[in-house]
Amino acid sequence: MLEIAAKAGDIDLKYLDEAGFCLASPVSYSYSQVGTQKCLEQVPTHGHRISILGLWQPEQQFDYALAQGGFEGESYLKVMDWIADKAAVTLAETGWLTVVVQDNCKIHTCELVKPHWQRWETQGLLLFFLPPYSAHLNLIEGQWHQLKAHEIAGRMFEDEYDLAKAVIQGMEVRSQAGGYALERFKFNSA
Repeated sequence: MLEIAAKAGDIDLKYLDEAGFCLASPVSYSYSQVGTQKCLEQVPTHGHRISILGLWQPEQQFDYALAQGGFEGESYLKVMDWIADKAAVTLAETGWLTVVVQDNCKIHTCELVKPHWQRWETQGLLLFFLPPYSAHLNLIEGQWHQLKAHEIAGRMFEDEYDLAKAVIQGMEVRSQAGGYALERFKFNSA
C-alpha cells in the first residue's frame, strides 16, 4: 500500500535502519596459490565499531549519519529532527507527507523519543513500524548487504577514523553507481 502511494507520487517513502561495521570485516571469498593457505594479518578489534543510521528512498535519496559505537535515543532523535525538517520542506513545496518505515528497535520507541512523534507529524513526517521479525520488508537491508559485501568486505582498518572514511567512500561509490542523491548528517556541526 505504501509502495503504491510512493510510486503514484503521493508520498515520500523512506526505509530506516542501522548497520554496524567492525575494524576487521569478514572475507566473503578469496584465492591463494595451490598448496598455500590464505592468510590475512589481523588487527586488534577490541569491540570498536562504526554504526550507520540510514534512510533509503529507493532510486532517489539516501540520508545517513555515522556514530562511533552504536546509536542511542539522543543521537537517533537528532537525526530524526533533521529528517523532520526536510519533511517540512517537502510538505510545504509539494504537499506530500514523508513516511519512514522502521522496525521497533528500542531507540525508535523509547520514552525520550515518543514525545517528538506528534511534532514530527505536524512537520509532515509519519512513522510506520514494521511487525516484529520482518526485516525482509525493510528495503534498506539490501543496501546494507551491498555496502558490506562490495565496498567494505575483506578489509581491515587501523582505527575507527579509517573505517568511517571507508564507509563514507563506500556510500559515495554506491550513490554514484545507483544515480541517487546522498546526504550525510554531521553531529555537532554548525
